[in-house]
Amino acid sequence: MSSDLPLSTSLILVAVINHPRDLEIARVLGWYRIPLRSAPKVISIDYLAFYQTAAFEEQKWRIQYLAPYRGHELTTRLELIRDEPDHPHASKEYFKIQLGSLISLPHPISAENWRRITFFYTTGELLLNAHTIKDLIVPQDERQQLWQALRDRASQSQSYLPEPLPGLDSDTNFDFLSLLLGIKELEEGYLWNSSQEHVDVIE
Repeated sequence: MSSDLPLSTSLILVAVINHPRDLEIARVLGWYRIPLRSAPKVISIDYLAFYQTAAFEEQKWRIQYLAPYRGHELTTRLELIRDEPDHPHASKEYFKIQLGSLISLPHPISAENWRRITFFYTTGELLLNAHTIKDLIVPQDERQQLWQALRDRASQSQSYLPEPLPGLDSDTNFDFLSLLLGIKELEEGYLWNSSQEHVDVIE
């Protein structure tokens, strides 16, 4: 695995890995899939960090690996996973995110009692200093700057976007900005219910 950790200014997308097989695909084949219908606002980032769900058993509820972003394309699930032609989402559109080599973090980032994990953005600085998922939440006074950096990156990449990106001004509501960055639910601090794990399901 690569040891090239992010820079402090790197743009990070935290993504959910629901099954060990999907992490193995990322490691061996170098890609990760995101359904178009539930894709985050900006795909062109610097790194993906992978949140491992309960399916990982002894390595569950943590971020242990990340990978550099190398590009993306729009395709179908059937093109990505040809051995499941009868899957109900076989004809649905997905982003195929091309990845560099997996990187193992010096220490895992634990979810602790936070289980409501969806796609959200953070920075290299926060990731490198984080011990828990809570440590990845971008401070309020830095969120507008982060969103502007994401908008600029999307504009420079000239790639397909799920939808137009809203601009911001000094009067932008903090709740709206938190929603754009994917951290609104994280910020509300959902407590874990042992009968249910709240994560985005990537089928």
